[in-house]
Order: sequence, then structure tokens, then C-alpha cells
Amino acid sequence: MKKFLITGANGLLGQKLVSLLHQEVNVCLLATAQGDCRFNLPSGVTFQSLDITDADACAMLFQEFQPDVLFHTAAMTQVDACEDERERCDLINVTGVSNLIKAIGDFDTHFIHISTDFIYKGDASEYFEHSKADPLSYYGLSKWKSEQLFTEVSFPYTILRTVLVYGVLDDLSRTNIVLWAKGALEKGQEIQVVDDQFRCPTLAEDLALACLLVSREKATGTYHISGKDFLSVLEIVHEIADFWNLDKQLINSIPTSSLSQKAKRPPKTKLNISKAMQHFNYQPKSFREGLVLVDKQIQNLKLQ
Repeated sequence: MKKFLITGANGLLGQKLVSLLHQEVNVCLLATAQGDCRFNLPSGVTFQSLDITDADACAMLFQEFQPDVLFHTAAMTQVDACEDERERCDLINVTGVSNLIKAIGDFDTHFIHISTDFIYKGDASEYFEHSKADPLSYYGLSKWKSEQLFTEVSFPYTILRTVLVYGVLDDLSRTNIVLWAKGALEKGQEIQVVDDQFRCPTLAEDLALACLLVSREKATGTYHISGKDFLSVLEIVHEIADFWNLDKQLINSIPTSSLSQKAKRPPKTKLNISKAMQHFNYQPKSFREGLVLVDKQIQNLKLQ
């Protein structure tokens, strides 16, 4: 029986992974997060509270559970908060990863680590796995520092860099660009949207499936995982409005420079995903296909 361990199980990717992995045959799945479980735990899945900044707690958990695969999704991802709270950011995004690496010790656990496009400066037409990291924000720097922790480990590891993840959870408690724009426009609120940042929005289900494929194929090293469409943030919001037939007159186009954000964002992060497509047949949905799935899930929630 294969043992899977998930950190950050309360988050968007964490919950999608729980939903996906519990359907696998002959697996033992342990979901962890700091604090209580905040979602409906599927039958056969165990939840345990874990603070990844507590080295002793991490070591004890690994001694007890001895996972074959670790999906590390827990992170501090609020970019501006990371800029303001640098010690807390490092504690979670760097020390937390270091604690898990040390906890693995002699176990041959496959460590699957989620990283970000924000390690890049955003001035290249396209980014490959070997492209130079040059983060503009402290969040990006913390994730780049976490990647560096794997350079001398003896166990198998995989780093998955991803972009602007979106999706919907059962309790609709977490927002992302799709839910934010949809919700605001449905309420008739005017929104300010930047027209000079470009991303490949990534469906949470696609990222979760990539994690599973990596574990199945035992693919190691670094891979880029994103959606297939490269769009400006303004184009993303326009597509959201078109899909749900919402008023685009409420969308105001603005430059990034007009925002008073603490942290700088990379202007363009087009991740080349050909390596993942070739090595484990990663096939992401288009942004519109992703919206179809999100809409279906929202409709199902309304019927419950």
C-alpha cells in the first residue's frame, strides 16, 4: 500500500489533491494542515494537524507515518504580506521546507514541492526550467530559497513551478482571480484590473493531476506546470465576464504602476510546459475549459 502525505490540505490545491488521491486504489492518505480540518474529509482519509515550522512535529510525523510520497502544498502565498512579514514568510516558506527535508532523513520519500513563477523577473518572452531566477518580491525570493534546499538531498524530489492557480472549493471560502472577478461583477461592482501583467492561469485540478502523474512516473527534477493560455490579467477578467455574461463596462483597465502594492510583480511569466508534456503527458485545459468545470462545480454546490 502506497502512503501519501499532503501538507496544506486546507488550501485549494491541497483539497483538490485529497479529492483526487483518495480515488486511487491501494493507497493510504494522510492529509495535514495547521489547525483543524476545514473541509469534508472523504471516507478512508485521515487528517492530522501539523505545523511545518515545528521541526520536532515534522520528525515525529515522519517516524510514525513513513510516507512514500510527500505533496508539499503549504506555503505563505500572500505576496504583499510576505513583503511586510519577512521573518514569518521565511519561517513558513523556507524553514518549513527545511524541517520536512530533515524529517525525511533516511526515508526514501519522494518530495513533491510546489513553487512559483514569481521566482522570475518577468522580462523574458518565455521561461524554461533552466531559466535564470531573479525574483522581484520577497515571496518570490523565499520560494527560490526553498528550491535551493534540495540541491544536496539524497531522496527523490520534484519541484513544480506554477502560475495563478484558480478553482473552487466546497465551502467557497477561498478566493482567486476567477471567483473574485465573477463575484464582484455579479454584484455590479466596478473593478480595477491591470492590463500590463501576463500569466498562464492554471486550473487547480490540472495542477493536482500533475502532482499525481509525477508520483506515478517517479519523475524527478524541476517542471513547469501551468494552463495552456497566455493572457493579460485584463484578458482573463474579460473572458470571465464573457463566460458568465457579465457587464464588461464595470471593468476598468489600469497600469500596474497605479496600484500601491507593497511587492513588485513580474510583468510577464509565460512558463514553457513542454518538458512536463513530454515526460509525463501533462495536458492542461484551456482557460475556457477550466471555467466550464468551475461553473459546473458552483452549480453542484448550489444544489446541495
